[in-house]
Amino acid sequence: MKYAVKIEVSLKPGHSNPEGETTMQLLTELGYNVEAVDVSKVYTVFLEASTVVEVETKAQEMCKRLFANPTKDNYTINVAERK
Repeated sequence: MKYAVKIEVSLKPGHSNPEGETTMQLLTELGYNVEAVDVSKVYTVFLEASTVVEVETKAQEMCKRLFANPTKDNYTINVAERK
């Protein structure tokens, strides 16, 4: 079966987010009343696998090996079947 896997990687609480801070400052300068901006990355991976469990296992491996730094990042995985 074919699957689309969305992986969102975000910083753990307490870690510096300079991109979010800069974005917040620029939005404030543009007149928006913004309290905070969190920046995250979203990866969409298309792959084939026999089961959803296999897809989730592969996605976990991808996060641990490439997408996320376990020291500073959290991640979420969402799997959807493709037609």
